[in-house]
Amino acid sequence: MADTSTQSIQVHAPLDRVAAVICDFPQYPQWADAMKEVEVIEEYEDGYASQVRYVIDAGVMADEYTLQYEYAEDLSRVEWHLVAPSKTQKSQRGSYDLADNGDGTTTVTYTLEVELAIGMLGMFRRKAEKMIMDTALKQLKRRVESLAEA
Repeated sequence: MADTSTQSIQVHAPLDRVAAVICDFPQYPQWADAMKEVEVIEEYEDGYASQVRYVIDAGVMADEYTLQYEYAEDLSRVEWHLVAPSKTQKSQRGSYDLADNGDGTTTVTYTLEVELAIGMLGMFRRKAEKMIMDTALKQLKRRVESLAEA
């Protein structure tokens, strides 16, 4: 059974800059530690990625999988789902919801629902999810804000 987790973080950058980093999948290995390889397999007519293949190694978990993406017209929401089961995941659904705070900052809410193909005690799974989400949001914030300073 899949559990859903949600976390938010405030990023000191406008929504369009945050969305640009989220949608620039080939750059993920430069700033997301677990991402070893990221490849856009298919694109929509507007140039946004529709399918992206990932090779990750997060120490305790390594996997290769493909996600299908959909976008809100104003990029305030980017959502995805697992195309086919992988070595460690039966399913994955997630989203980034971006809210313009009106002061040059953006609140990013990350929601993730994963059903693992391997057994894991609920307590350990929740701890792993929290760590993955925490790391993902902090690394996203650091990347966006470092680009804003450049």
